[in-house]
Amino acid sequence: MKRLFTTGLIAATALGLAACSERAQNETAEAGNAIAADTSATTSNAVNDVDAATDRALDKAENSLDRTGAALENTGDRAADATGNAMVRAGEGLRDKN
Repeated sequence: MKRLFTTGLIAATALGLAACSERAQNETAEAGNAIAADTSATTSNAVNDVDAATDRALDKAENSLDRTGAALENTGDRAADATGNAMVRAGEGLRDKN
């Protein structure tokens, strides 16, 4: 019984596929091509969006590092100036004692 049912189902499927006209096949191919083109465009847009987001993130990180470097440089300069001034005052104090 199962074999007869399966054979009938296969025969119906084969007839259905054989009945497909060339027009239906062309429409199916066109639909497949449209889906492929949409998928390609969507993927390309996604890649562009990720690239743009990555560029923005790297630019922000670079700017942040530049600001941090400038702040460290300024702090180092102030520390050097303060140390130099302290040494000058110490030298003046030693000179005054002699």
